[in-house]
Amino acid sequence: MKNKNSLIRKAHFLGTKIRNLRKRNRLTMEDLSARCVKVNAEYAPSVSYLSMIERGKRVPSEEVLEIIASVFQKNIDWFLDDIPEEDAIVPQKGSGGGINGMALEPNFLFSKEILQIAIPEMLSQTGTSGRQFAHLLIRAHQEHHQNHFPDLERAAEEVGLKRLPLSLDDIVAITKQMGLQIKWFRKTPLSVLESMGINEQHVVTSFFEPPNQIYINQIMKSQPQRLKYNLAVHIGHAVLHDKDGMRNVLVTGRNEISPLQAPNSRVQTSGMDAQDILYAWRDFECSFFAGALLCPKVPFRQILDRNGYEINTAKLAGVSESVAMRRMTAVSPYPHWHYFDAFAPGKLKAVYRGNGIPLPWGNMSLVEDPCQNWAVFRMITAPTTGTSAQISILNVGDEPRIYACESIKVQDLTGSSHVLCSGIDLNPAITAQGKDAIAIAQELKQACFSGGGTSAIPNAMKKDLMSVAKILNINWIERGIDNDARLICSRGSVCPRTPSCYQACGG
Repeated sequence: MKNKNSLIRKAHFLGTKIRNLRKRNRLTMEDLSARCVKVNAEYAPSVSYLSMIERGKRVPSEEVLEIIASVFQKNIDWFLDDIPEEDAIVPQKGSGGGINGMALEPNFLFSKEILQIAIPEMLSQTGTSGRQFAHLLIRAHQEHHQNHFPDLERAAEEVGLKRLPLSLDDIVAITKQMGLQIKWFRKTPLSVLESMGINEQHVVTSFFEPPNQIYINQIMKSQPQRLKYNLAVHIGHAVLHDKDGMRNVLVTGRNEISPLQAPNSRVQTSGMDAQDILYAWRDFECSFFAGALLCPKVPFRQILDRNGYEINTAKLAGVSESVAMRRMTAVSPYPHWHYFDAFAPGKLKAVYRGNGIPLPWGNMSLVEDPCQNWAVFRMITAPTTGTSAQISILNVGDEPRIYACESIKVQDLTGSSHVLCSGIDLNPAITAQGKDAIAIAQELKQACFSGGGTSAIPNAMKKDLMSVAKILNINWIERGIDNDARLICSRGSVCPRTPSCYQACGG
């Protein structure tokens, strides 16, 4: 260990290096302090002390420097050499969201007037409903902003006062404060069923009846987590839309789009109703608000950080796995997340792709043969319980990328099984540590190719990936590294395996 005088001489470089490391990994000082507490609570630096260290006003003790080095997976000597740290290697936020955008040329064909004529015609001819198109637009908007909607976060925090967890009694008290009354029903009123155009595959879990009645299905009494979410959605409708008279019907079922807000059954037909976009946007606002109310950003991020982003953190927050996993994508300092909710055999009910991962299949139609090497689809038919971690290699354009994910199988109220999957793109995290992510991904891809589609991760690479996992503080990445990596593809026609999965199956 260097002596104290050496530390004093190098205080400026040391502070700069720590600050650049922190920013490179998108951590606030509060995040870094919390990570240090997790390593060693006795010697962990406070936020104010970290600030002074970064500005060269204080020299960290040996114990503090060891903790910071552990968080960032560096040797102490790296902090103490005379070489200034390079500028922070922060992956740039892409402007294309989940997929690369197309060039809008010639520009005159993409004018507002032309699109207003062309889009309804396109939807009518392809049998796409206005609601499907609206949700596609909103998902693109969500991915473009990488799930950051501070106005909705603030609105939820003002109502919930950043409390975590919120009990069912807390949520009920908030509904009363909003002037809302809760009533229960056993059989969904015919008028609600007709207005939604739904069938027996669906269960209406709740609906809002103007001006201030929330009707809850009796079945929800045995589902406190789902009941809290339903009430949170209706509270969002009251806060954001001033209880403006829309029925705000929530439905669960195999082909649900939830929450649903629909004044008539035209939402199930092709073409676009004038209010489709408005209703779909309000669906999204209420859903996001509900997640932010039940899992406020800062306290939920702290719980995730303390528990390594485990899915069972949902129990600590008092929410369902679905809410917890979707909120991970919004509160994590690392922005390159994806989230899937899939039904067998190949239906994606919900999708988020802040990391730009191609879709394994679309979520506007059912397919019979999705790539079964994606964890989200492989787990649908697997008899196992619990969670499953996987490292995957997928070509995006001409570049191989390394993805890590954790999946869990759950059931909805109709008894249908579906798989929830949260994952991240590891390439930006590898690059942020000064490594060649494309070269590492290419090496792993070749190992999988040689192994017929799967491969144990080589030891040298495993060390690099484990270091990234510890910096990101996501436990299931480490579990995935211990399993075989898998080649995956977004379409069977470009299967990277030899022979391809579809040839092997006779498809």
